Amino acid sequence: MNRKSGLWIPILCLKVLFITTSCRGESFEIKPPHRGFPPVPYLEDSPPTASRIQLGKKLFFDKGLSADSTVSCATCHLPELAFTDGKPKSIGHQGMETARNAPTLLNVAWHPYFFREGGNPRLESQMLGPLENREEMANSIPNLIDRINQNSHYRNLFKEAFDTDVIDFYHLARAIALFERSLISGYSRWDRWYYLGDDVLDSTELRGWKLFTGKAGCIACHNGPDLTDYSFQNIGLYEQYSDVGLFRRTRDSSDIGKMKTPTLRNLLYTAPYMHDGSLKSLEEVIEHYDKGGKNHFAKSPLIKTLRLSDKEKSDLIALLKSFSDTILYAP
Repeated sequence: MNRKSGLWIPILCLKVLFITTSCRGESFEIKPPHRGFPPVPYLEDSPPTASRIQLGKKLFFDKGLSADSTVSCATCHLPELAFTDGKPKSIGHQGMETARNAPTLLNVAWHPYFFREGGNPRLESQMLGPLENREEMANSIPNLIDRINQNSHYRNLFKEAFDTDVIDFYHLARAIALFERSLISGYSRWDRWYYLGDDVLDSTELRGWKLFTGKAGCIACHNGPDLTDYSFQNIGLYEQYSDVGLFRRTRDSSDIGKMKTPTLRNLLYTAPYMHDGSLKSLEEVIEHYDKGGKNHFAKSPLIKTLRLSDKEKSDLIALLKSFSDTILYAP
């Protein structure tokens, strides 16, 4: 076990995702951060290569994907904010406010479904939502594909990445998805302590872990390597929900207000919190759960009054902060 102070060396693996290699057409292994994660999944018909990931990165940061060329994927998913944007609700096409808070894209490679109601099963098709949403990128597939086909630089990049002379949405979506699959988080001090046995958490954080797994009960939903079980929960955020969450997909009234459980990774960078960005700080989040949420007929039975002391709240927040990776993300 490595118990040396300073940054854990494997954190440098993040850097390799953003460099250009001379072996651009060869297969490229996207490595999980440690043994706690399974192998990084990808579609069999679209294995990762350096050229595909670099193409996906260029598309991700290109505002030309939006109708008026003012919004890119990165507009709402900034690397320095763990691929969120720091706003309660994101701002998209022509300054319009979107419906929800931007979730982090880190570790989306392992997500079983996407959007707060789980309405899309694959990362490759997920981008259709923001691309065509009038409040986000407000574009259409035919318009976007025509625009990219007229760009000689993109034609060369797609030729190199996919050996194709005709750019279509099939290849575009796979390039962006492969870049997003390469966005890995798992280099926090908590990872070092929990998975590698490094003695890096202090007594406050260790007390917080005891609360997390015991009295506070956070681990019921926030478990596994990404600190989420991806379940849908109504946490009693409101007595009446304007965003009905899972109900949009199932039309089952017992699903009103249920949202996909988010990861707890990188909370230092991803405020404000909740699906609508309504809680500005971790202190507000802990207060919400401590009080047991608001009354709603579909509220999860897991949400109960906790009656944490001020010291316990402080310990729990210290633990939550230890889930954040120890470097920021800069392409």
